[in-house]
Amino acid sequence: VQLVESGGGLVQAGDSLRLSCAASGGTFSINAMGWYRQAPGKQRELVATIRSGGGSTNYADSVKGRFTISSEYAKNTMYLQMNSLKPEDTAVYYCDAEVRELVSGGRYFTFHYWGQGTQVTVSS
Repeated sequence: VQLVESGGGLVQAGDSLRLSCAASGGTFSINAMGWYRQAPGKQRELVATIRSGGGSTNYADSVKGRFTISSEYAKNTMYLQMNSLKPEDTAVYYCDAEVRELVSGGRYFTFHYWGQGTQVTVSS
């Protein structure tokens, strides 16, 4: 399974961006997806997650009220709408997916996959 992020860029404080993450390859179903970010010199941190089925979501306190995570699991795609961006939101944003994947022998196993990351830079 491959995850491909898109939508990053350079914006000014107060602007908005929408990130996308598309999963493809193999035979799989998605249990949950999430966005993480890593700023220079800092550890990777959770931004938001969304589960399939009921679509329950979880957000980091730092982004609540500004970011919205959503998904179109029928298209194996997830989004992150980021509003009121701040300079401290500057980071590489990574997509993560927990999937049930069909492997050889006809069995399903659960795996985690990461995307390659997309840079978000917010200038003051």
